[in-house]
Amino acid sequence: MGDDTGAAAAATVNDHSSSGDHRKEVDIYPLSCYYFGSKETIVFKDETLSDRIKRMKSNYAAHGLRTSVEAVILVELFKHPHLLLLQVRNSIFKLPGGRLRPGESDIDGLRRKLSRKLSASEDDSETEWEVGECLGMWWRHDFETLLYPYLPPNVKKPKTYGPIISGVPQLLSKFSINIIDP
Repeated sequence: MGDDTGAAAAATVNDHSSSGDHRKEVDIYPLSCYYFGSKETIVFKDETLSDRIKRMKSNYAAHGLRTSVEAVILVELFKHPHLLLLQVRNSIFKLPGGRLRPGESDIDGLRRKLSRKLSASEDDSETEWEVGECLGMWWRHDFETLLYPYLPPNVKKPKTYGPIISGVPQLLSKFSINIIDP
């Protein structure tokens, strides 16, 4: 199973620079501009970590490297950028996204996953998700929790690569963030 994380800010990315700063600009909007409801709980496939590892090994044996995408969605709250995370268990949070279907592009897959997980209804064709550039990719050389921001040279067949939420601020440092007042 593999995870290719294309992270996109839920904001407008502008390519112009200001005052000699060559960073791209990202416009973020207040949390109050968005509607939040609730959806049916998505059933967690694994009860324990060992169950998850067994499932990952089985999927890897059947399908090989799988790609996943996850979104970095920023909102403004109290004049400060906040990252939108999904709570999947009492103390487990993750970026919205998931595995791609075979042959599906990163952008189409991310839009499908965002619609499934965040739109009022899964077939909501009115939601137009703006997907920005890929912020980073991480590799897992085995079915462990340790991720690397590079493919280790001794690894011939990577098992998975995916995001690390704690690294998002560093990845966003290449952007100039503009807080928009509606």
